[in-house]
Amino acid sequence: MDEPRGGAAAWMPGSMPGVGQSLTDEQVLALALRHLDDLGFCENLSGHITWQREGTDTMLVNPWGLWWGETKASDILEIDSTGKVLRGKWDVTPAFHLHTELHKARPDARVVIHNHPIYCSVLAAIGVLPEIVHQNSAIIMDEMVMVHEYDGELNTPTVAAVLVRHIGDASVAVLASHGVVVTAPTMEEGLYKAAQFERACEIYWKVLQTGKKPLPMPAEPMKGIKASQVERASFAYFDGAVRPIIANEPDVLN
Repeated sequence: MDEPRGGAAAWMPGSMPGVGQSLTDEQVLALALRHLDDLGFCENLSGHITWQREGTDTMLVNPWGLWWGETKASDILEIDSTGKVLRGKWDVTPAFHLHTELHKARPDARVVIHNHPIYCSVLAAIGVLPEIVHQNSAIIMDEMVMVHEYDGELNTPTVAAVLVRHIGDASVAVLASHGVVVTAPTMEEGLYKAAQFERACEIYWKVLQTGKKPLPMPAEPMKGIKASQVERASFAYFDGAVRPIIANEPDVLN
């Protein structure tokens, strides 16, 4: 019997450093927003993350008008599938329809992340998906789609539903001349996948500038790496990403 190439079947840690404290769901989302802001998901007012937690029909979402890097736990909204604010002091972006339609169509899409990080936006402007040229990009392997059918502002459920059909079952959808939509079943996986996607775009863009052909990536080892990233690394990544934010920006938890 062959030994497992990756993932939990190959190895899992016996102990983890963790975050050091319990976090509410609102604090988790605020921390995710700030970390991705640090990585370039920070086009001022643009972008939103929704989290439809298991067993619920409502969603947590960041509010309209606050930048990701300044959002605190107390700013997080809870909305229903029509965008009605059930809890929170701010309003929600009219582009929430893309998220609600994805949540309806994809049981696996508990977390939906949308923004316009710079290297993604560069590739989106020329209609190109990043090639997998580095092993840490394995988490997005076979999960990307380029969507050229984009109808402007997603401010109605009808327009959003059309885009969702073009996205299909991809977990990373690049919208031509626009940005990216990342979906995941958990916040940890969504955060890691979004971070690694923008990193993959940056690496691929810089490889293109050399004018040289990148080395081929062997498929079977990459599958093992992908399993390890999803099943093991995503949780460790989340903890490591938020620890310095909690230490240096404690207001995020308020």
